[in-house]
Amino acid sequence: MRKGAKATIVGSVFAVMVGGAGYGAYNVVSAISGDGASIGSSGPAPVKTGPPGADEVKDASDEFFAAWEKGNAVTAAALTNNDADATPVLDSYSAAGHITGVRITPGTPSGATVPFSVKATVSFDGKSKPLSYDSKLTVVRGLTTGKALVDWQPSVIHPQLEKGDTFVTGEAADPPIEAVDRNNVVLTAEKYPSLGPVLDELRGKYGQSAGGTAGVELAIRHADEAAGDTTLLTLAKGEPGKLRTTFSASVQAAAEKAVKEYDNSSVVAVKPSTGEVLAVANNRADGFNAAFLGKVAPGSTMKIITASMFIDNGVTTMNGPAPCTPTAVWQSQTFKNLTGMEPDENASLANSFMRSCNTAFINLIDGTDTAPLTDESLTTEAQTRFGLGQDNWKTGIASFDGSVPASGGPDRAANAIGQGEVQMNPLNLASVTATAITGTFRQPVVVSPELDDRQLATAKGLPSNTVSQLRSMMNATAVSGTAAKVMAGLGGSIGAKTGSAEVDGEAVSDSWFTGYRNDVSAAALVQGGGHGGDAAGPIVAAVLRTGG
Repeated sequence: MRKGAKATIVGSVFAVMVGGAGYGAYNVVSAISGDGASIGSSGPAPVKTGPPGADEVKDASDEFFAAWEKGNAVTAAALTNNDADATPVLDSYSAAGHITGVRITPGTPSGATVPFSVKATVSFDGKSKPLSYDSKLTVVRGLTTGKALVDWQPSVIHPQLEKGDTFVTGEAADPPIEAVDRNNVVLTAEKYPSLGPVLDELRGKYGQSAGGTAGVELAIRHADEAAGDTTLLTLAKGEPGKLRTTFSASVQAAAEKAVKEYDNSSVVAVKPSTGEVLAVANNRADGFNAAFLGKVAPGSTMKIITASMFIDNGVTTMNGPAPCTPTAVWQSQTFKNLTGMEPDENASLANSFMRSCNTAFINLIDGTDTAPLTDESLTTEAQTRFGLGQDNWKTGIASFDGSVPASGGPDRAANAIGQGEVQMNPLNLASVTATAITGTFRQPVVVSPELDDRQLATAKGLPSNTVSQLRSMMNATAVSGTAAKVMAGLGGSIGAKTGSAEVDGEAVSDSWFTGYRNDVSAAALVQGGGHGGDAAGPIVAAVLRTGG
C-alpha cells in the first residue's frame, strides 16, 4: 500500500488472540525493562556471560513467539535486545497491518538461530486472506542483564522488513501499474526479479497518473519514502494503469541471467542513440539497487574519461606518447601496474589504453608545458563533457550520477585511474561509454520525461575528433587488448574497457567492465570479482550478445 493509504488504526497494542494451539499459553509474570530485566525483584540475579545455551535459546524464542502470537507488542519487544525499535514494528503488525490469528511453528535450531514459519490472517473492510511466510531469529545474551534475548532485526518479523519499516493494510493511495517494455511486453517482478524494487518505485511515482484504480493490500511502508511501498498480500485487486518504460524484455532477461552467475553483481544496458535504459539487474543478498545507486571506485574504466581529458586539452593523442613505465611517482606516492605488465616507454596512448597501463596515465596527469592540467581538469571533463557529478540526473527512479571531485595531492593521480575519491556505478559507466561513442551526452531514463515534464540533465558532449579516437581505442581493447577474450565472437561495431578497483581492507579487487556493440552500451560491476575480464566482463558480453 502506498503512502497516504486509507488504513484504520485499531490501537497501539496487538489485538488479543483467542487461546488455543501454539504459544498462546505463555504467562507474563512481571514488567520487563528494555534489556529484558525484571522490575521489582528482590535483588539482582547473577549476570550470566557467554553464548546462550540450548535451553535458553528455546525458552527465549518460545516466550517471544508466545507474546507475538498474543498480539502483545510491548511484552514481545521487551524480550528483544532493542525494545525501542521493536515496539513500533510489532505494534504495526496487528494495528495498522490488521494481521491476526498468528500461529508460529519453530523449526530445528542451529546453534542460537531458530527458523520458524508464520501463518496468520489479514482482514480489512470485510475482506480477509491468509498470510504465510518463513523467517528466523537469533538469541543473544543481554549486555547488562545477562538474560537470553532475541537479537532484534526487523527481518525477524518479516524477511523483507528493513530498519524503520512498518506494516499497513488498507486501500492503496497509489493504484497498481502494468509496466510494459518498449515493445509492449508486460514486465513483472516474478519474471524479472531485479525489477521488483524498480516497479515498486515506479508505482509510487507514476501510479496515479497511469490511470488505474486502487485495490486493498497489506504492504511494507518503507522508512525511505522514495522507495515506495512493497506489497505483501493483495486482499482486493485494483485496476492497473499501463506504464510504458524504456526497458527491453529480451535484454532484461539476458541481464537477469548473467548476474546470477556472480554474487554482488550489477549491470545496466543503455541505448546510446537515445539514453534509454534497456536493462538493470542486480544479484545481491541485500536487495540494494547498486546498478543505479552504488558509489564505488570504477578502477581503470575511468581511463575513458581521463583519455578524453588528455585529447581535449591537447596533452596527447591516441597515436601520441603515453610512456608505460614500470612505476610512476606523483606527490611522493608511487603507482604501479598490474603484475606481469611489460613496460614500454615508447608506448602511445592507444597502446597504454588497450593494455590498461596505470603509469602511462599517471605520467601525463600534470599535462605538458604547452598543455598543463590542474586539479580541476578531470572534474571539468567529467561534468561538462560526460554529464557526471552534478546531482541532476532525473531517470524516473532514484539514481546517483557519479562523483569526480577536484582532488589535490596523490588523489589527483589516483582519480585518473579510477581510484582515489572517484565514485561510480554501472549506470554511470554505461552512460560514459554511450557518450564516448556518440559524442552526445543523453541522460539515461527509464520512463519518458514527457510523462511528468521533468527536466533532464545536459552536457556539451565531445568533439568529433575525440569521439573517433575513443572509439578506435575501445575497439582495439576489445579486439586485441585486455577485453579481447571476453568480447571474442561479438560481431558488429564493438569496443570495451576493463577495470579493477582496489578496495581498502579487501584482498580481492572489484571487477569492472564496460563495452558497446552497435547501439547498445553496457557496464557491470562485481564487487570482490577480481580483474575486469574475470567477472564483470562475461556479464557485459552476455548482455551485448542479446541486445546488440
